[in-house]
Amino acid sequence: MLEYSGMSKSDADVALTLAAQAGDVTALGLLLEEHRAGMRGVALSILGPGPDAEDAVQEAALVALRNIADVREPRAVGAWLRAIVRNRCRDMLRDAQRVVPLDALVPLPDPSAGPEQLLEHHAMRDWVWEAIEELSPTLRLPLILRHFTQGLTGYERIAQVCGIPVGTVRSRLSQARAKLAEALAATAAAAHSDARSRTAASWHEARGTLAAAEAGDFGKVINKLWSPELSLMSGTTRLGDRALVRDAMDISLAAGVRQQPANVAAGRSVVVWEMDMINPTDDPEHCPPSLAWIMTRKAGRMDELRLVHPVPLDSPYAPDLYTRTWRDVTYIAQFS
Repeated sequence: MLEYSGMSKSDADVALTLAAQAGDVTALGLLLEEHRAGMRGVALSILGPGPDAEDAVQEAALVALRNIADVREPRAVGAWLRAIVRNRCRDMLRDAQRVVPLDALVPLPDPSAGPEQLLEHHAMRDWVWEAIEELSPTLRLPLILRHFTQGLTGYERIAQVCGIPVGTVRSRLSQARAKLAEALAATAAAAHSDARSRTAASWHEARGTLAAAEAGDFGKVINKLWSPELSLMSGTTRLGDRALVRDAMDISLAAGVRQQPANVAAGRSVVVWEMDMINPTDDPEHCPPSLAWIMTRKAGRMDELRLVHPVPLDSPYAPDLYTRTWRDVTYIAQFS
C-alpha cells in the first residue's frame, strides 16, 4: 500500500473503496488484504477454528468483489466486510449444505434499470465465468459444482463426483478461490464471452437432447455433438463410451422414465445439466428423483460425462451408487 502509506487507515479505506468502485481490481485486493484479519476474526468467533471459517472468509471476499459498488460510506467499509462474513457464517450454521452461488453474487438487475446498468450486470457475470475458465481442470470442476449447481454442492458429493477425498475437495476449493481472485484481476480488462447466451444455448441443447432421445434419435445427437472418444466416467474410472450412454438412455426410456431440465451451469469447458427424474405412475420409486449430467468439452465437443444421482447419502438409492463401477448397462438400468 505504498501510495496509501501516508494516509490514516480511515482515509486509505476511502481511497481504496472509491478506486475499487471505479474498477481498480488491485485496489480491491489491497482493501480485502487490509481487512482480512478482522474478517477472519469474525469467522473464527462464530464457527471456531477450521476450514469452515476459512471458507466463509473466502466466500465473503467473492461477495465483496461483486458488490463493492453497494458501499455508500467508504469509511465504514471494514464494518461492511465483517457483516458479509457474519452473514455467511450464519448461513453455514443454519444449513451446512447451503452455498452462496457465485452466479448469484451479481444481484439480479432491477427490471426498471437502464441499458448501462443491465450491461454492467451481464458484464460482471461474464467476467466471473471468463476467470473460471483460467483455472486448471482439477480446480475448475469442484468450484463449479460447489457454487453453480443446486444438488451437488456438499463436500462429500463433490468428492464422490471427482473421485477424491473430502480433504482434497476442501484444499482444491481453497486453491480455486485464491486462483480465481488472481484470474479476475488478470482478466479485468479483457474481452469476455457472453455467459448469458452460452447458458441459454445450453438450456436449449439440454431440452433438444431429451426430445431427440424420446423421439428415438439420441444416437444421432451424440454422434453429432459428442466426441467419438467420449468417456463415461465415475470419479477417475472410465466406465465406457458413447454406446454405453446411448444404451442406458434407451433402457431408461423403455422403463417409462423421463427427464426434465431443472438447472444449467454452462462454462466453455464444463457444463452441468441437473435433471428432475419423472418416474412412471405405476412405478414411482423406479429411480432417484434427480440426475446430474456433468460434462467436459474439448474443441467444442463433449469429451467426458459423469452421471450422478445427488441423493442423500442415507437414501435407499445411495449404496454403491457412487463407488461401484458401472460394469454394464444392466447395472445402469437399476438406477435409471
